Amino acid sequence: METTAGQRIVIRGSSVGAPERHGEILEVRGNEGGPPYFVRFDDGHESLVYPGPDCVLEHA
Repeated sequence: METTAGQRIVIRGSSVGAPERHGEILEVRGNEGGPPYFVRFDDGHESLVYPGPDCVLEHA
């Protein structure tokens, strides 16, 4: 997964009924657009994210 700052990311719920988390990638810390990503989620929480198979990038 490669991206740039400003891209939106979605982390799908890991169990049935768990909500999705949506956020904006503020900073790409890996080489050539790779992870980890520093993300601000829509609820205001900020976290360093190493995306797994439950993560997708939203298309602009």
